[in-house]
Amino acid sequence: MKVTKPQRNFFNAYDVLERIFNNTYNGIAIVNLDGDWLKVNESVCEIFGYSRWELFNMDINNIIFIEDLGVHEQKYEKLISGEIDKYRVKQRYFHKDGSIIWVLIYVSLVYFKEDRPHMIWQFSDVTNRQKNQDKLKAMLSVAQEQNERLTSFADIVTHNLRSHSGNLSSLTEFLEEDFSNLNTNENFQLLKKAIENLQETVSHLTQVAKIKEIEDSKMEILNLYDYVEKATYNIIAMAQNAEATIYNEIDENISVKAIPAYLDSIILNFLTNAIKYKSEKRIPIIELTSRIEDDFVVLKIKDNGLGIDLDKFGDKLFEIYKTFHSNADAIGIGLFITKNHIESLGGRVEVSSQVDVGTEFSIYFKKG
Repeated sequence: MKVTKPQRNFFNAYDVLERIFNNTYNGIAIVNLDGDWLKVNESVCEIFGYSRWELFNMDINNIIFIEDLGVHEQKYEKLISGEIDKYRVKQRYFHKDGSIIWVLIYVSLVYFKEDRPHMIWQFSDVTNRQKNQDKLKAMLSVAQEQNERLTSFADIVTHNLRSHSGNLSSLTEFLEEDFSNLNTNENFQLLKKAIENLQETVSHLTQVAKIKEIEDSKMEILNLYDYVEKATYNIIAMAQNAEATIYNEIDENISVKAIPAYLDSIILNFLTNAIKYKSEKRIPIIELTSRIEDDFVVLKIKDNGLGIDLDKFGDKLFEIYKTFHSNADAIGIGLFITKNHIESLGGRVEVSSQVDVGTEFSIYFKKG
């Protein structure tokens, strides 16, 4: 009897790669340098809700959320010039059902044939993760706002109480000089003692009201580049309306010690101020760089805006309710809060500025 051996299936390398391409969980697309999709797997279709035929026959820009148009631009130029070999962006799209989805995209350059570069785009649907982050951010924002209001209230109350108690103390001294017999007046002595107690209480309140430095154990190690990227995405509409260009030249490997909500707030405040106080004489350019200095990471945020007269306003720059330009939205709280956040993280902030040239803030964070 002839025994036949069980047949085995053999696949060449192309078959293996084709199976991986078509069956991987994440979406994968091959895109030419003009942005045309040459090949997509089924996961891409599931993410966007369109068939392959529909994707190939549409302008992909038509389903990109308008505020996210152009998020690839700066990194794409660096990829093509060879400065980087890959990059990632987060972008919103309209699903076929009309809902907005968040997609994390990893882009790399490959050469299938000599001198014929193409891009590999890998897609991950991060909509649920983004929604959770937005909810958490909203909760943190509420808590942060309440904390900031309480801090400002405490500063104002302690300042005013200190002034009034000082005035009362001066008045008692004047009365003693004018009426020597008051020293034997029991009620006057009780008044003096009450004022002394009030001054002592105000002194204690002042110490309590000061923002205390957060312990290292309560801070997290956070990637500074990622937080700058996130802040840039959050103000992309504001930047586009102002025709502003933001360059994130932060070292992607640098980390700092911080509280996430504080780091978000610090970066956002400086970026929005740089746009808000832009010069009408030139296109706004904002540059973010970093360097290591001893045990600190120094984040530099430089703009070419209106600038600040430091000779006139330098000692008031970070005081509450102080404004230095005629912007209708300015109420003089942002820099005050931001400085307190920086100092609570064990850092400091320095500024150099020239009127009608621009401003550069140097923010010192503890190195992560």
